[in-house]
Amino acid sequence: MRLDGWRSRLARVAQTAFRTCPLCEATCGLELTLDEQGTGVSRVRGDADDVFSHGFLCPKGVALKELHEDPDRLRAPQRRLADGSFEACSWDEAFALVEAGLRDVVSAGGRNAVALYLGNPNAHNLSSLLYAKPLVKALGTRNVFTASTVDQYPKQLASGLMFGTATTVAVPDLDRAQHVMILGADPVSSNGSLMTAPDVRGRLQAVRSRGGRVVVVDPRRSRTAQSVADEHVFIRPGTDALLLMGMVAQLFSEGLVRIGRLERLCAGVDEVRALAAPFTPERVARPTGVPAEVVRRLAHDLAAADRGVVYGRMGTTTQAFGTVASWLVDVLNTLTGNLDRAGGAMFPLPATGGPNSRGEPGRGRGVRFGRWTSRVRGLPEVLGEMPAACLAEEIDTPGDDQVRALITLAGNPAVSTPNAGRLSRALAALDLMVCLDVYVTETSRHADVILPAPSPLERSHYDLALYGFAVRNVANYSPPVLPVPEGTQDEWRTLLRLTAIAAGHGRMDVDRLDDLFALDMLRREAETPGSPVSRRKPEKLLAELAPRRGPERLLDVMLRCGPYGDGFGARPDGLSLAVLESNPHGVDLGPLQPRLPAALRTPSGMIELAPPEIVADVPRLADALDAAREPSAMLLVGRRQLRSNNSWMHNLPLLVRGPARCTMQVHPSDAARLGLVDGGVATVRSRVGSIALPVEVTDGIMPGVVSIPHGWGHAVDGVGWSVAAEHAGANSNVLSDELLLDAVSGNAVLNGIPVEVLAAESGADGGGASRAGRSEGVGVGAGVPAQPAG
Repeated sequence: MRLDGWRSRLARVAQTAFRTCPLCEATCGLELTLDEQGTGVSRVRGDADDVFSHGFLCPKGVALKELHEDPDRLRAPQRRLADGSFEACSWDEAFALVEAGLRDVVSAGGRNAVALYLGNPNAHNLSSLLYAKPLVKALGTRNVFTASTVDQYPKQLASGLMFGTATTVAVPDLDRAQHVMILGADPVSSNGSLMTAPDVRGRLQAVRSRGGRVVVVDPRRSRTAQSVADEHVFIRPGTDALLLMGMVAQLFSEGLVRIGRLERLCAGVDEVRALAAPFTPERVARPTGVPAEVVRRLAHDLAAADRGVVYGRMGTTTQAFGTVASWLVDVLNTLTGNLDRAGGAMFPLPATGGPNSRGEPGRGRGVRFGRWTSRVRGLPEVLGEMPAACLAEEIDTPGDDQVRALITLAGNPAVSTPNAGRLSRALAALDLMVCLDVYVTETSRHADVILPAPSPLERSHYDLALYGFAVRNVANYSPPVLPVPEGTQDEWRTLLRLTAIAAGHGRMDVDRLDDLFALDMLRREAETPGSPVSRRKPEKLLAELAPRRGPERLLDVMLRCGPYGDGFGARPDGLSLAVLESNPHGVDLGPLQPRLPAALRTPSGMIELAPPEIVADVPRLADALDAAREPSAMLLVGRRQLRSNNSWMHNLPLLVRGPARCTMQVHPSDAARLGLVDGGVATVRSRVGSIALPVEVTDGIMPGVVSIPHGWGHAVDGVGWSVAAEHAGANSNVLSDELLLDAVSGNAVLNGIPVEVLAAESGADGGGASRAGRSEGVGVGAGVPAQPAG
């Protein structure tokens, strides 16, 4: 009897589920062992059979269990009380408060008095990616902000101007490359970014194992530079565009340009040659700090490589020349013949398709931007959004269309956007704030209503956005591992109910609204030339999808109508959601393939090597060749960390244990000059704010530069995560300046910010600010506003 009981218990315990990790861009496969009751997870490890990650796992994936079990995670809607605290309420009560508040704001100030902010986690969330769009449309506001304008929009804008759509982003074909040059990125720490690639370290080590070379250009000796690079080149922050232009000039001057089969598709080669001519290696050497002979050698090595690729990331986008630097990355890949070829920079073809795989191949209308401007500063719209750097001023500056209500979806702009101190004060003064979030964060503590979401284990998952940047074409769907508990509801239902409220339909039936949305998707697909369901009846197609609804139904449409899809029976061996459900380790769709000219969507049908909007910014870059630098100023850069992803993982004990990681790194020579000691405390000041944090002296950073990781700064009143409060750190965006932007894209400048650094005892700030019971904490790690001179 005891043996039988043991066997029965073992059978109950050994329940296994597979899913894709939703916590960063690597999309690693996980093997989850459920507990005895089947209501929780007892173990997380890498899925050895995953078609993409092959068992690789980083600490974030293991922490998924802690995230699910976190007692600080919200399980019910919250409403703000008069004293500033929160209490749980019903969903109907929460939506009633939202409806009344929105009605009042719109009645008084119009649609543009409402703003929407979408945070980084939405890129990992199938419901948000599919159902945020109808919410934006229903709100009818021009004030849409996302984390993209403090991140990657320079790259997407440059790609759109060159290739026709903002998602036509060339990614390194790491598995076949022989020479990889990395700028402003630490993929071993970040697990890749705008480059979905599980086990980046292993992939880069494989480059070297097959006789290739990895070069890292960075102001810091990052984990990538330390562990997998053949060469690390220090560069002064914010000067990547100058270095890249110097390499372009060298290619032309020595006749090393070899475009190859794409030459007939390239417009503007001669214009690029003329633009680059003044940027000789000798001229770019002084501002970049990279010797002229090194600039020449970097160009030679790239040109001589059998299969080479240049990859740039946040260090190249969150700087004053973000769009120009992003453009030059692909200019170099094109001029050396490495664009759209194996081992170079290639264009993924995701299973759900995209703007560059639908409609007429090889030609399109291109990207449009600058269709409207922000109210206060007149900053142009980019790809349908306003720069996040102007959110605070749109709230705190009186006038017509002043923002009086804000809805945030999984965003923490009070930590992640420039001049965070000003924004936090502005949030406290809103008439209405609604947050979809699983925590009371530095941002949502200002909310009137917080609407929670299920745990990642309680919802389905498909990397709709990230597979568009994958280094191999794969598809992997994860059903929910655990049921949604009573009192919580699926995120897509929350978003659709908000959409109904925003559209003035109040308590419209969510299922009915979902049917209309699905039918509209099918109607657009049936009207698209070349679609496998072209001219078919949308109503009949909708009936074929039953009983699915919600994100699964929409995903099934996209898969079945996508480039590998079954076309609702037209291609019987094609993909569908049912096929993915029967393949829990994913479906391998093969290595990246050449896609040009078919993937182009420019009006000319050409690769635009010299887009006028970018060319117009080159004179500003030329001015930087001889720009004087304040000799006493230090330049601030960020840094990525393996156990962190922005601000939303610091409440998990597994990811914050060990030595403090929110430190200011500084070179020994600067430390001696400034009177800083390792382990001591420094005060860092900019035009807009000041923070104090521990000092880490290291020769892994170049002189004249300090580095602080982003996403920290949890020592403020009202935040509802207990672990993060014990590991508060300092918010580097208290220092970033909302007036510093990339001129072309409006993206925030978060790297290369001039700062003043002092030993804490000679310049520590004190004091604090509070408003309506929502106070700002002060002390080591806390940010306080800079005081005006005099």
